[in-house]
Amino acid sequence: MSLKNAPSRYGNLSIALHWLMLVLIAAVYACIELKGNFPRGSETRELLKQWHFMLGLAVFFLVGLRLIGRMISPTPAIKPEPAGWQNALSKLMHLSLYALMIGAPLAGWLILSAAGKPIPFFGLDLPALIGPNKELAGEIKELHELAGTAGYWLIGLHAVAALFHHYIVRDNTLVRMMPGRG
Repeated sequence: MSLKNAPSRYGNLSIALHWLMLVLIAAVYACIELKGNFPRGSETRELLKQWHFMLGLAVFFLVGLRLIGRMISPTPAIKPEPAGWQNALSKLMHLSLYALMIGAPLAGWLILSAAGKPIPFFGLDLPALIGPNKELAGEIKELHELAGTAGYWLIGLHAVAALFHHYIVRDNTLVRMMPGRG
């Protein structure tokens, strides 16, 4: 089992974290979207909100591992090499996705903190990052929701780009991140 990236493909740790993050992020979105199907104050609605918070914070904590992995192990080369503008766009997309995976959960933590609510994390109550301030909580919530909407677009574009590279360009972009190919 290769933890470090190889010249032609990502290591197992990078691949596992990538797909785990996808599952977690999908679950974060599912929880918040499904919550609206239940009446305010209902047990199911509150449970979905709690899971939204906890899974979002799991994304926040795991993204640190992904960043460390990117720093200690070089990114495998794309063959054939894409045009310079595609590389620049790829870097911008990845930077945006990392900003989403850090910023959205951090904003959620700040919302709960400013609202004076507990910050649940799988049996733990995390500390508030700021003191209670209902007005600030509302302002951060607007940014959090904007980030969530932007996330749909970023994730969708990321997936379309991977499929474009695989089926149209026919390079190894997608294959480098697929499990069980090595």
